Amino acid sequence: MAKSELIVLALCAIASLARATTTEVSYCDKNTEYDVKVTGVEISPYPVVRGKTATFSISASTGLAIPGGKLVIDVSYFGWHIHTETHDLCSETSCPVTTGDFVVAHSQVLPGYTPPGSYSLKMKMYDGDKRELTCIGFNFDIGIGSSVAEI
Repeated sequence: MAKSELIVLALCAIASLARATTTEVSYCDKNTEYDVKVTGVEISPYPVVRGKTATFSISASTGLAIPGGKLVIDVSYFGWHIHTETHDLCSETSCPVTTGDFVVAHSQVLPGYTPPGSYSLKMKMYDGDKRELTCIGFNFDIGIGSSVAEI
């Protein structure tokens, strides 16, 4: 095998280990008909790496025009609520949100001291009148080591 083939093979192996993943999403209230339907959440990299940028991309659709609003995010670690943050909807997606498909994307660097393990995230989306448009929950993992891409 030629040296160039080995390099390509190694790069492909590294890329496959530091990939994104789509995670299972559930609605907070299964009996509520939310105006915003979430079709999936992609987390990159997966698992999330402490001290590195993690991006959460939420694919959704709506039958409403949404001029603005906010996102409220609650994070739990092994069932214990540990963090809440609020973001302007228009800083996470293009506003106004028109009817049809759209993506809400949030990137954040988690501190290096963040404990590894399984986390739960709950996200509520509100319009400008504080009316809840959706509420979802999903789980994600924070890994023990550094990103394979650093090697």
